[in-house]
Amino acid sequence: MTRLWVVVPAYQEEALIEDTLRALAAQRDRDFTLLVVDNGCTDATVAKVRTFAAGAPFPVEVVSEPEKGVGAAIDTGFRHAIAAGATLLARTDADCLPLPGWTAAARAGLRDSRGLVYGQLTARPDEHGPLGRASFRAMVVLGACFGRIRPAHRRRHGYLAPYRMHAGNNMAITAELYQAVGGMPRRPSPTDRTFMNRVRRHTTAIVHRRDMVVQNSTRRIRAYGVVGTARWYLDRGAGRCRVDIR
Repeated sequence: MTRLWVVVPAYQEEALIEDTLRALAAQRDRDFTLLVVDNGCTDATVAKVRTFAAGAPFPVEVVSEPEKGVGAAIDTGFRHAIAAGATLLARTDADCLPLPGWTAAARAGLRDSRGLVYGQLTARPDEHGPLGRASFRAMVVLGACFGRIRPAHRRRHGYLAPYRMHAGNNMAITAELYQAVGGMPRRPSPTDRTFMNRVRRHTTAIVHRRDMVVQNSTRRIRAYGVVGTARWYLDRGAGRCRVDIR
């Protein structure tokens, strides 16, 4: 039997993580283990996870990763899951809302591709109005377009597959492929783009599923502003912003 683990990195997420946990509990396919990676929380994040675990419809584990950064947290979480017997790995973030068919779509995508699958991103409807959601969508489109035309991403550099814009908070991968590509880069940021390029150098088994949907937080736009967020997507930093968005 295949074993699916869902890994969620968390840093100071006491305000939002309960929504994420409820969204995971509402999945139609709940045959998975949830692993939350505590990335140095000093608030009530871990306490809320443990309270949820007591009545959760699936096993819940918590591990700690003190090294700052989502890359380190995800790599620790994925490797912990693999050591515990996971063969399929999925990831979302502690400020995101996976729609009810998310785990089922991830499992189906991995069964068919035996590689990496990624899904659709939309903005959380409870954080911004139409303008904020439109700004978020524009940032996603901007990042995707920039990734496709960026010279360093072209296939002449040894990539087996064309560049794919994917978000780490809506992806799944087989444990076999994760280990084969060397895992998630623990540093530097942006780890998602670097990881996708590692996968592209190894396989063409990269699949986009429109039924694998996650509602994403727009707090980066609130923290950085539209211009700062655009700079971040274009690898220019976020200007003068000093907000810690891990």
